[in-house]
Amino acid sequence: MTPTGSIGRRLTLLLAGVAALLSFLSWSLVTGLAREAAERTQDNVLVASATTIAETLRSEQGEVRLELPYSAFSMLDAIGEDRVFYRVTAAGALLTGYADLPDPDKALLPGRVHFQTGDYSGEAIRMVAVQRVVLAGAQPVPVTVTVAQTRQGVDEIATEMSRLAAALSVGFFVVAVGLSAIAARTSLRPLNEIAAAVSRRGPSDLRPLRRAAPAELAPLMSALNRLMDRLGQSIRRSEDFIAEAAHRVRTPLATVRAQAEIALHTISDETERQRMRGIIRAVDESSRSAGQLLDHATVAFRADDLARDPIDLADLARQTAATLEATAALRDIRLHLDLVPVAVAGDAVLLDSALRNVLDNAIKYSPEDTTVTITLTTVGKMGRITITDEGPGLGDGPTEMLTERFRRGANTAGIVGSGLGLTIARDVVVAHGGHLDLQHGEHGRGACVSLVLPLA
Repeated sequence: MTPTGSIGRRLTLLLAGVAALLSFLSWSLVTGLAREAAERTQDNVLVASATTIAETLRSEQGEVRLELPYSAFSMLDAIGEDRVFYRVTAAGALLTGYADLPDPDKALLPGRVHFQTGDYSGEAIRMVAVQRVVLAGAQPVPVTVTVAQTRQGVDEIATEMSRLAAALSVGFFVVAVGLSAIAARTSLRPLNEIAAAVSRRGPSDLRPLRRAAPAELAPLMSALNRLMDRLGQSIRRSEDFIAEAAHRVRTPLATVRAQAEIALHTISDETERQRMRGIIRAVDESSRSAGQLLDHATVAFRADDLARDPIDLADLARQTAATLEATAALRDIRLHLDLVPVAVAGDAVLLDSALRNVLDNAIKYSPEDTTVTITLTTVGKMGRITITDEGPGLGDGPTEMLTERFRRGANTAGIVGSGLGLTIARDVVVAHGGHLDLQHGEHGRGACVSLVLPLA
């Protein structure tokens, strides 16, 4: 199955996208608040400056007098190195300051402060105007105090705050991405634990999963448990079918062979006898194939959940040889055992099946009145059980080919066989962590098949 992407990567990217959006929003908010705060500070200072100037207004001899206080302009220096402009008018007449400074864009009320933004001398300015009524003699005279300042300082403060906010936002984004990756891995940990729990099981371990998991994974665990239950039922049905099929095939074949043997002894015509021998041969081949197919299926099922029982290969070899001794005696073949105790850990049923198939091959392919030798040795950390015969050998082709299913050597024509014996032996030893070693016998005569298994 081709992966379509990583959930962890998708979740991390999604959280990173959210973090990027929040970082941008925080930068925009901080930048806006910084500019607003700088502008408000400038406005407050301008109001304080204009109010200070207005408070120094007085009347002398019927005229409005003004002494500009130093403090009124020194407080504006705190904003930055901006230029400051001012103008004071009494009843529309200029008392002091810049005559061309823009007038307020609306009528002023005494005691009220008016803010205005505009341009002066080619620069953007922020201007505040305050009006105060001064009694000059018996006449009230409206006096307007206007103070303006360029906005470079405000812009510099806002820019500096924007840079600081950008740096903080980038730092927040980097930290958020790292935390998002950690959060994604943490969130997916239960799923990985379930996958690890399933992968650690043997193929035949179909017990239901019993693990604490988030509610979101409950449907997945339920589906897995239902699948394993159905799979277990299917495997059990397959095993029962194979065993039943082998039994139902072997029993009729044994009956047919017995009847054919009886018929062979009652027939005198040589042509009919040849036909009957052909029938017996076909029945033997079918019976052998059915038996080996059952062995092969048994290996396939048991190898997935391999037992690790202590086994003495010497005892196993003696028992297997004893079961085939009658078959060997029919052809005057002697079984010679050269055994030493060798302990391995494994499945006795599978190891017996492997050894029996190899030994049966040796007996089947050996000429009459010969010897099949079973030798048991240890080499390093491996036990080696070797079956040597005096038959036609392994042929001229690659020996590895003979372990493939239904493959037989070119020199086995006329001998009943299914091509599964060495396949079964190879699968069994590989399942036990060993290997099957095929060699030609001494002087090019016979075959030497070794089952190499790790020691217990």
